[in-house]
Amino acid sequence: MKPVRVLVVDDSSFNRKVISEMLESREGIEVIGTAFDGEDAIGKILKYKPDVVTLDLEMPRMDGFTALRWIMANQPVPVIVVSARESDRSVFKALDFGAVDFVVKPSKAASPKLKEMKNELLAKILSVPSLRFKRLQERTNEKPPEPPPDLLPLAMGDRTAEVIALAASTGGPPAVQSILMGLYGNIISPVVICQHMPPVFTRLFAERLATLSGRPVKEAEDGERLTTGMTYVAPGGKQLRISGGGKQRTLTVSDKAMGDRFAPSADILLNSMVDSCGSNCLAAVLTGMGNDGAEGAMALHKAGAIILAESRESAVIFGMPRAVIKAGAADRVEDIRGIIRLINLHAVLKG
Repeated sequence: MKPVRVLVVDDSSFNRKVISEMLESREGIEVIGTAFDGEDAIGKILKYKPDVVTLDLEMPRMDGFTALRWIMANQPVPVIVVSARESDRSVFKALDFGAVDFVVKPSKAASPKLKEMKNELLAKILSVPSLRFKRLQERTNEKPPEPPPDLLPLAMGDRTAEVIALAASTGGPPAVQSILMGLYGNIISPVVICQHMPPVFTRLFAERLATLSGRPVKEAEDGERLTTGMTYVAPGGKQLRISGGGKQRTLTVSDKAMGDRFAPSADILLNSMVDSCGSNCLAAVLTGMGNDGAEGAMALHKAGAIILAESRESAVIFGMPRAVIKAGAADRVEDIRGIIRLINLHAVLKG
């Protein structure tokens, strides 16, 4: 395969050097240039036509946001934001403008700690060849679904989703946003979201979802009872489980264990739902790289739960849903609107 050609954009010469060295240490990645601000980046994007751009947001002269808007309007290319934690809210603005994903710098200042993000950055760069970039652009620009009116309970056969779980990684935030905005207003089934995202950002993501959807959304806390009508986001860097049954279902938040690949992990959340929910739940595995969620989805499928996988045509990266389908765990493969329709059909409705 051809190497992934990367342009590194950062106002710090130290950061440009360290990021370039990290990327070039991995076979399959070629750094074709660096840029010190947005204006320099635009010129080099036009000159070198990179496959992906790593972009700092806070830069003099032309900042990352201005450059990102220009890139998406004039020379669309996948952009991965490399941002300081202090720019946490800015990351979601960048995702709105079309950035693919983000990686958090361990320190705002130039520091050897920058190397701590190496594995995460490499994984996201190497996922670019499997990225459906045009689909991401369409999802970023498409009009969000109108909240449907409250409906009376429907006849739903023998399976009712007392708890709904959504699992996602790369490309997930806009997909999750669309689903919450498309749910019936009188759904009372709690929704639990496992979105691969670092600490701090999951709390901000919950606040953002609440604002966009008009539904009550919060970051999950250890020991709190699942409440009807609530939506919970798994905390970044932690593991979320559901224990107990019926009205006694409780959220448990724990530290990441030594061998855990992801925190939060969809597999850990979904596996915990086998005992707490059994057949009385629905899990949808959405866009994302890797196979997190496949094992948990299979366990839930065997327990009789409803398992949905986002379709290849709909997903920005088909890795996670493909793993669920390959395992034989998916009851249905649907695009986002199909997933919304099935959740609305099977969820518990008030009244």
